[in-house]
Amino acid sequence: MSTTDQPTTPTSLPLAGDGEARERADAARNRLRILEAAERLFAEHGPESVSMDDVARAAAVGKGTLFRRFGDRAGLARAVLSTHEAAFQEAIIRGAPPLGPGAPALERLVAFGRGMLGLVDAHRDLLLAAETGAPCGRFRAGPYASYRFFVSSLLREALPDL
Repeated sequence: MSTTDQPTTPTSLPLAGDGEARERADAARNRLRILEAAERLFAEHGPESVSMDDVARAAAVGKGTLFRRFGDRAGLARAVLSTHEAAFQEAIIRGAPPLGPGAPALERLVAFGRGMLGLVDAHRDLLLAAETGAPCGRFRAGPYASYRFFVSSLLREALPDL
């Protein structure tokens, strides 16, 4: 990505879940049931111990629906994880200081680091499961572009002479 392709404002950055096409009401209900079932099963048993059959059964959907929607267990883990990332991104953009706007840049950087570490710590098994399909692929995706932009903007603000 060239510098001219870089987003210039937090509101122009891709967020977790961006780019999803408008879905039918029944498809939205199925997606929600699947994500809730997967989150519950992953929390109870660990992502490595949960099969797509387990999730389909718990969500009361067919396996075909699950595979068409998420591809594989890594895709399902990424989708579950994206809900947590979206909440973190919302806190960065519109949340209370020090993570959200209104705090000095260095305080926001520290809060971002703590928040990111907290996200990783709370969801490490899910992060590992999400990486099985495309190692490091998540780090090239939209939400991580927003994190890089956020950190680089705060660094420029905090340390303008560097």
